[in-house]
Amino acid sequence: MTQKYLILVPIFTFLSIGIVTAQQKNIAFDTDVSGKIIMPGIIDVHAHLKMNPDVLTPISPAMYSNLAYGTTTVRDPQATPDVFMYADVVAAGLVDGPRIYSTGPGLFFFDGLNSYEKIKARLDIYKNRYQTNYIKSYLVGNRQQRHWMIQATKALQLMPIAEGGADAKQDITHVLDGFTSNEHSLPNAHIYKDVVQFFAQSTIQYTPTLLVSFGGPLPIYQYLAKENPFENQKLRRFFPNDALYTNTATRLLYFREEDYHVADVAKGANKIMTAGGHIAVGGHGEMQGLQNHWEMWLLASGGMSNHNVLKAATINGAKALGLATDLGSIEKGKLADLIVLDKNPLDHIKNSITIKYVMKNGVLYDGETLDKLYPVKGAVARPWWQLEE
Repeated sequence: MTQKYLILVPIFTFLSIGIVTAQQKNIAFDTDVSGKIIMPGIIDVHAHLKMNPDVLTPISPAMYSNLAYGTTTVRDPQATPDVFMYADVVAAGLVDGPRIYSTGPGLFFFDGLNSYEKIKARLDIYKNRYQTNYIKSYLVGNRQQRHWMIQATKALQLMPIAEGGADAKQDITHVLDGFTSNEHSLPNAHIYKDVVQFFAQSTIQYTPTLLVSFGGPLPIYQYLAKENPFENQKLRRFFPNDALYTNTATRLLYFREEDYHVADVAKGANKIMTAGGHIAVGGHGEMQGLQNHWEMWLLASGGMSNHNVLKAATINGAKALGLATDLGSIEKGKLADLIVLDKNPLDHIKNSITIKYVMKNGVLYDGETLDKLYPVKGAVARPWWQLEE
């Protein structure tokens, strides 16, 4: 017999991100989630959605596969201005997908930002025309130029995001100078108490993007080879015919197992988080849908507890976006973003992909097909490539 459960707010809170175990409580709708695990939606703070520019294609593998795997919110930290149109289409409810935030186009050293006035004038475009709150400072120049960037973002109330650039010394200045986050891993795999405490006490958000870790072989090559995404029936549902195989079956580089250093990079992230620092998950768009789960598994490979991994993928991401009052945990008054799992990721982190349902903004989806179950039942819009077939 189908029982009725309220899963818009937690029945009881378990740990700090609001993982809950469903029990019979208030009536909301007819969905049996007895024995299931409910966690907040995943927040990807370093997403590259790889959407088509110029000719908009809102229904895409990036939209469907990410949502089906529980990513309900993304921030793209370097994209063409078209990303804001995609964000509007999703916000208007015209297409199903994660809610989208972005920095828009990054600002680079070749942009000639050699004075405070030039930087502030450029940022005015982002603030008033793009209406974004995030700026990607992509190695804009020397430290004086980076100081001007910080001053201008403070004046305009923008959040400056720094590109790591595989330069540990420069990353340290990002912390010193007041950037809100440092994207990509520190290239020095072994970090010690001075750097750990420095990052932790500054409260800067550190997004290690472990699938493309600086300083050694990229783990994405290993994951594509071992996981064989083109054999994943759920993923194949959301990609055009043969596109998944074309994009993931090529073996670009091979490295011996002992050559990979990502566990050491993950250990550094774990040290910072254990010391009270802020680690967030960013999948870098490496495998639309699965990349954030792979990031989580890699964080765990460095000794991070499963609970802290889940925090990095949820509430810490919300904090990185400045949206922790609305997203990142299951609490009364927050947006209804959550994942219903068959198995508990606190027991084994790879249980993060045992997704039964996904809810984004109060809309409940089947985790396998993305068909809508609540508040109105119906099949998700068919992708254009299925119509062609």
